[in-house]
Amino acid sequence: MLRSLTGLFLALLLPVASAQGVSAVPQYQRGVQYQRITPARPLDRSNRRIAVIEVFSYACPHCYEFQTYAEQLRRGLPPNAYFVRLPAVFWAQWEPFARAFFTAEHFGVAGKANDALFDAIWVKHEQLGTLVQLASFYARYGIRPERFLAVARSARITAKIRHAERLEQQWGVNGTPAIVVDGAWRSGRVESYDQLLGVARYLVQRAEAERAQVAR
Repeated sequence: MLRSLTGLFLALLLPVASAQGVSAVPQYQRGVQYQRITPARPLDRSNRRIAVIEVFSYACPHCYEFQTYAEQLRRGLPPNAYFVRLPAVFWAQWEPFARAFFTAEHFGVAGKANDALFDAIWVKHEQLGTLVQLASFYARYGIRPERFLAVARSARITAKIRHAERLEQQWGVNGTPAIVVDGAWRSGRVESYDQLLGVARYLVQRAEAERAQVAR
């Protein structure tokens, strides 16, 4: 079984009036729709922008369904934020996909191939569960399978996977898709992909507000 969106359909979205009384805004409850990460664990301390991280797996059907929303999130980010994907490995069957993702990043085709790989798995039902099969998929992007496999099996890629696993454990991520913002906030139980998108945008606003306060 695939571990998927945690607690889908468990939480309530309650509209309330804005402070100005102009429009209704969603109210998200800390400890339910989102969680504080204490202490904060930034993805990359050298990058001063706000990291908006989608924790995902190509093996997760909900991650496939969330891609349209993830793209909306990416396109709507403020200039001081950036979107990044980070693969999860909850079971051994998920590791080939994580290796393939980091290897595709190494060759500069991860973003270009993202939607196509999801479609190949969940729409076309291609057999892509092994690293060898995934190497054949990425050959469509001009990468020789033997080169792809050499990198995918390298100590460098293994280290990237283990680092991602440690971060995801520290963030408290136990399901996918999940959103982590600035290493300080993560999504929790939501009832729809729309709500997950809304929570992600809300957490970006919180991260911006916190940074502005610190800068004063």
